Amino acid sequence: MSIKVLLRSDPHRALALVTSSHALIIRHSSSSIESFFGLSSSSAQGSSGNGVARCMVEFSILNAVDLSDYRPLTPLPVEGTLGLITVDNDVFLCVVHGSTRVATVRPGETVQRVEGVEFYCLNNDSYDNIPGLGLSSYQDPFWQDGSENDNSNDRRETTVEHPCAALKKLLSGGSFYYSSDFDLTNRLQDRSTHNVFDTLDDEFLWNSYMIKPLMGFRARLQDHEREALDASRILTSAIRGFALSIIIPMTISPIRHSDSGLPSILTLISRLSCRRAGTRFNARGIDDDGNVANFVETETIFYVPSGLCFSYTQIRGSIPIFWEQAPGLLPGQQKIQITRSVEATQPAFDKHFEELERAYGAVHILNLLSETKPGELELTERYRYHVRHCSLNSSAGKNTERQIIRETEFDFHAQTKGPSGYEAASAIHTFVRDSADGFAYCLVQKSNDSLKSNTDDSVILQQEGVFRTNCLDCLDRTNLIQTLISKIAIESFFGQRREVAGPDFWIRHSSLWADNGDSLSKIYAGTGALKTSFTRHGKMSLAGALADARKSATRMYINNFADKSRQNVMDMLLGRLIGQVPVHLYDPINDFVSGEVNKRTAEYSSPKSFKIWVGTFNLNGRIAGINEDLSPWLCPGGKAGQQAEIVVVGFQEIVELSPQHIMSTDPTVRQMWERAVKRTLDEQAKKSKTEEYVLLRSGQLVGAALLVFVRSSALEHIKNVEGSVKKTGLSGMAGNKGAVAIRMNYADTRICFVTAHLAAGFANYDERNKDYNTITHGLRFQRNYSIEDHDAIIWLGDFNYRIGLNDEKVRRLAQLGDLHTLYDNDQLNLQMVAGLTFPFYSESKITFMPTYRYDVGTDVYDTSEKHRIPAWCDRVLWKGKNLRQVSYDSAPLRFSDHRPVYAEFQIKVNVVDEALKERLSLELYRQRRNEVGDATANKKSDDLDDEDLIGYDPIEPGLPPASSDRRRLISVLTVRKLATGVPARSNIKPPQPDLIPNPQRPSNPFSPTAEPDWVEKTSSAPQALNRAPTSSIHHPPDMSSVSRSRESSNRPTDPRRTGPEPISDPSLTRSNKPPTDNLSRKPAPPPIPKKPAVLSPSSAKPEDQDLSRHGDAAPKKPFPPPSSTAATTSRNPSTGSSLPRASTAGAAAVAVAEEDYHPTSINARIQQLRLAGSGPGRQQEGSHHSPSGSTGSPDNGPPLPPRRRTSSDIAMSTHPNSSTGNSHHGNTTTAGQLPSNGNSSSVEPAMSQSQPQPQPQALLDANDTDMRRSLQTWKPLRPD
Repeated sequence: MSIKVLLRSDPHRALALVTSSHALIIRHSSSSIESFFGLSSSSAQGSSGNGVARCMVEFSILNAVDLSDYRPLTPLPVEGTLGLITVDNDVFLCVVHGSTRVATVRPGETVQRVEGVEFYCLNNDSYDNIPGLGLSSYQDPFWQDGSENDNSNDRRETTVEHPCAALKKLLSGGSFYYSSDFDLTNRLQDRSTHNVFDTLDDEFLWNSYMIKPLMGFRARLQDHEREALDASRILTSAIRGFALSIIIPMTISPIRHSDSGLPSILTLISRLSCRRAGTRFNARGIDDDGNVANFVETETIFYVPSGLCFSYTQIRGSIPIFWEQAPGLLPGQQKIQITRSVEATQPAFDKHFEELERAYGAVHILNLLSETKPGELELTERYRYHVRHCSLNSSAGKNTERQIIRETEFDFHAQTKGPSGYEAASAIHTFVRDSADGFAYCLVQKSNDSLKSNTDDSVILQQEGVFRTNCLDCLDRTNLIQTLISKIAIESFFGQRREVAGPDFWIRHSSLWADNGDSLSKIYAGTGALKTSFTRHGKMSLAGALADARKSATRMYINNFADKSRQNVMDMLLGRLIGQVPVHLYDPINDFVSGEVNKRTAEYSSPKSFKIWVGTFNLNGRIAGINEDLSPWLCPGGKAGQQAEIVVVGFQEIVELSPQHIMSTDPTVRQMWERAVKRTLDEQAKKSKTEEYVLLRSGQLVGAALLVFVRSSALEHIKNVEGSVKKTGLSGMAGNKGAVAIRMNYADTRICFVTAHLAAGFANYDERNKDYNTITHGLRFQRNYSIEDHDAIIWLGDFNYRIGLNDEKVRRLAQLGDLHTLYDNDQLNLQMVAGLTFPFYSESKITFMPTYRYDVGTDVYDTSEKHRIPAWCDRVLWKGKNLRQVSYDSAPLRFSDHRPVYAEFQIKVNVVDEALKERLSLELYRQRRNEVGDATANKKSDDLDDEDLIGYDPIEPGLPPASSDRRRLISVLTVRKLATGVPARSNIKPPQPDLIPNPQRPSNPFSPTAEPDWVEKTSSAPQALNRAPTSSIHHPPDMSSVSRSRESSNRPTDPRRTGPEPISDPSLTRSNKPPTDNLSRKPAPPPIPKKPAVLSPSSAKPEDQDLSRHGDAAPKKPFPPPSSTAATTSRNPSTGSSLPRASTAGAAAVAVAEEDYHPTSINARIQQLRLAGSGPGRQQEGSHHSPSGSTGSPDNGPPLPPRRRTSSDIAMSTHPNSSTGNSHHGNTTTAGQLPSNGNSSSVEPAMSQSQPQPQPQALLDANDTDMRRSLQTWKPLRPD
């Protein structure tokens, strides 16, 4: 089925994969959703840096989408997509552009080899016209066409390399295969004929990292949509390895079908595992999950036209223990190193074979390693040990017939060394005959009528076991032996049918296996397999021997100089590079679920705290202390070391740093110290009746060695243990100085230990600083992990930093115990303070004497001719937020010129139950999907429904959901016009004419309360009248007209005003007549928050006020006018402090009365509430003075929110009994408090705790221009 690639550039860049009936549209979209949920989306960050780049996917019927804005991106049809990947912060869609049919397993089941791929960027058009620079687009840089119009400048132009060029070269290299007809990741026996994508085996799915987002999208489709997507063949599943079919004519086929006359088909399929994928020297042995390097499942399939199909499966894989082999230019330099003890290896070994037993049944191991080569012999002995102690064989005991795992050691080189050559390898038949008969083979039958249908195969026989073959590389020797076993199985099948295959058939069979060996060898080692001449022709020729020599030389070059880059590209394809994250395929429901899962971490994870003991010791090349008691150092007090879950021991100068030792590393002495340390730990464990330690891993660089021991119970939490070294001696060429590092993952926490021996010499602190930088930046683990890429880092070793004082003074200070002075002159301390070395590292306080240099066997510092200055050479430094150092000391071991140092750390890690987390995610996803719908990728508008799909929940109980750029709180929309930004007029009205806002409600509108929103007007008026003071009050002078005219002239006309002008308060008119009661008057709009004016009291005649003038306010009291309108400043007699400026009563009253209601935005409203309720003018506990200046009693409930002030409010605020200030008694008057005449009233106790209110300006909204103009009319007043 042909698939077209279409592109749309605007308004959002989108790619469409279009078939004749459906379209899969993938587009780039920028949004702030990730930041809202705290999601990490660096994977989708566009190169332009304009926000987060995300991908949205839509699958639809072709006539249901609008593709008018799309144009063809390439004239070539594509055959499917391998998925999405992020490279250099850009998102790319990988599609298959070219393929070749290489195999036909059965009619209707074809296998295609990927010949070419292309990567199209979803968020950047810079790469649209740049070739992938794969093999197909390579041009000789020295090529010239010889034409006269040749422009040499064009050839000198630098072309921009496509960021996916290396990936394209890898995928187009001829080692990737796919099938659109059946599940290629599973063998015939396990294959399902129904939903191919539902049964994919991730172990062999090499594009699992890229296709995973699209597979997640597929899982969320409805059943009919999912079936349509599968039928479109847009999604492609690819394996890596080998696939090839050879036609067997009926004339030479052992099984003839005379009715049809059709030929038989012999097919070979090899599936390379991607779980521990890598190149020859970068991937060896096993990992903590039981995955081994170069693990290949090879299936031989023979199909006859009658519908009968034979299948036989074998596996190969690296020796399943922890071992490494460094590359070298000479064969002798490629030494094998076993990196873990038997106790630490057994759990991973058991995991590997338990998985094999589950997938294949019984396992017969064929170990082809040499018994004469020391490295291979050591691996064989360890292999044999773990097989005997494997959990699968523990129940069988010595009964070998009942053992699930059997082992045969077949020294291939010894067997083929004689005159018979490789022909002698056929002796393997003797060792495998019994197992081959017991394992049988897979045989299925499918009738001719059902070949074109999806009906299940009729299984006649199943394979019940598998041969697991290995040599050192699992390439050359392994491929030859597997060829022979495949022949044995096919002969058994023919023998059951009393058929015999002729030589022509076996030549085709051998040719298939020879091609298989070449393909697998190119993937792992870079060249074709050796010994293919014998595999292909049955004998070894001279040309074949010369070809093997050439391949060996080529391998040496590739393994030393090219494998590192090949490994990086492989890791990029599989998503294993450090910092690499998968493409964030936009799913609003999944984004919501991710945020919820992150909030509920406590439900599926548990914190764990344990101790790490770390010790360092410079042995000065002495081995005399191996048999001494190390417990004072390893187990101080008999408890400290045994309480630790991880014990890390670092040695320096474990051997003498002679020229002989500097150029090579001898592990013999290190292994002796490993046994000595473990012996001490085990003895202490027996005394304390605790579990013993196991050696997790060790590493050595000449004289520096690092040993990591862990409790056996901790092994289940530890994964990805790796080691590395870095030389710094002689400019990086010698290992007399340098570092050894070991890293691990403990649960989700990355921990790194580094032991280092830095440059010596009193004045060489600059060289030591350089050594640190060289180690930090140069030491690398697998997948380019550095030391700094860890959550917890501990350095230990002989750093060689000295004390910058003369010898006599240092010794005298040490004798006096003046460690403080010594530490102030310590070079490491000074260099760290200056930021020149170990930045951001910490060291606990040193409470022990300098550890260097002693006379051996004594506590006396150096008395030799060199007279070394005592110094703290041996140190422990650390960095990590989850680390806490609990001890730091030295131990009295005297068999070296150094003293050992140790430190204890407490570390906190988070152990996640992945299964529980997955169940929680699925549950939340199902719940959320029932509430919202799906997003669409083909929408042209920028105004997507992302926020509606995700939903917004309150950040705190009782609060409304958060606002966004598109979603506003409804209260905001009612008070402000978003288009103009101009405040809008409120139209809130009481439900009934006789109701007013309830003054007893809390000032915070979001606080829970049982108080109603509205109360009757007369409900609280009598109480206010009864509380009204009877002191003499008079009206202010006739200044209101002046203020009113000034206010009217300064205030611009509001174009939005359509109703009549607000009626001013009669109490503020020129007649100065007392207002009349007008309870039937319609209440005014809700008040605007204002700062109470600071007015002076006066002894004027009191008059009744209209208490219902503004129906929204609580009952008010009359106010006295100031005795003077002069602009003066009130100063306290005792302190001389000045009062702030205030308005005259008339001006303030007029301004308030005539102002329209201009509510502020929600943010300003909240700020007003904060300033009024919790700001500088917050009331003390027990005070019921409202922010607006009104009073209340303790029974009146919480204070009122800030509101618009009326003349009655001003009257209350200026009444002598309305504040605690008493100017007549010399009390200090502050802002917001008025001088009091000392008169008491019924409300005075409640007002005694009132505090100063905030300045008037603080309560003004930035856009409230009317209020600002009214503020300009305020005048300073002073009390009479």
